[in-house]
Amino acid sequence: MNSSRRGFLKGAGAAVAATAVAGCSSSSNGGDASKHYGMVIDLEKCIGCKTCAVACKAENHTPPGVNYMVVLEEEIGTYPNVQRRFIPRPCMQCQQPSCTQVCPTKATYHRDDGVIAIDYDKCIGCRYCMAACPYGARSFDFGHNYHSPCLGDAASHDDVFAGGEPTPYEATPSPEYGEDRQREPRVSPENNVRKCHFCLHRVKQGMLPACASACPGRAIYFGDMNDENSPVYRERDKEEPHHVVFPRFRGRNVMQLKPETGNDPSVYYLT
Repeated sequence: MNSSRRGFLKGAGAAVAATAVAGCSSSSNGGDASKHYGMVIDLEKCIGCKTCAVACKAENHTPPGVNYMVVLEEEIGTYPNVQRRFIPRPCMQCQQPSCTQVCPTKATYHRDDGVIAIDYDKCIGCRYCMAACPYGARSFDFGHNYHSPCLGDAASHDDVFAGGEPTPYEATPSPEYGEDRQREPRVSPENNVRKCHFCLHRVKQGMLPACASACPGRAIYFGDMNDENSPVYRERDKEEPHHVVFPRFRGRNVMQLKPETGNDPSVYYLT
């Protein structure tokens, strides 16, 4: 009995170890360790037009309720001296991500180039990562479509897909992660968590993410933070690693969202 129990535990331990190794090895898929992709967003240039959000949705063919880039709005001041401030919020691509720590299947992982990615074939839709993300940067794909009425989270798949033929936008495969997935009922990324990935499929081809490319005010800067020729080249203080200076924006106030979480986002804001 004891021998059988030891054998079972040994086998279970090996399975867990194999799963952990598989999860770790996936983190290097497509990631260049010499790079660290990041963004700098100039809030003084942002006019709240939400072109970035529209361009992101059009590029990634995301369904209703799934938004990778949103523009948060804040009213500051007191009447009659009132202003509105706009804060574009993609995934922060944290360097100490809380989302990856809670994923039971290692579906969400930290690439070597600093981007947090999701393996849709591993995601089981538990949404632990959504609860762990302090920025609300993740969405759940409930299977809703634009060509059918939004019947709520409790609607059955048959009801959701009963609204007619998909629009050309929906019928076009999504280029996310270079996978060109065709959206179909009960097939990933439906019932998966989804998020911004800096348009890796575009970056691989030498292009900017859709949001940065479309911004009419040129408020979004993107690049390799380790590259001295990049607009987002970043220098860290040797004595205070959390103190960051961007040579291109020297003299500007630079901030991260919710630095107290310790997540260390790769998205910075100029105020």
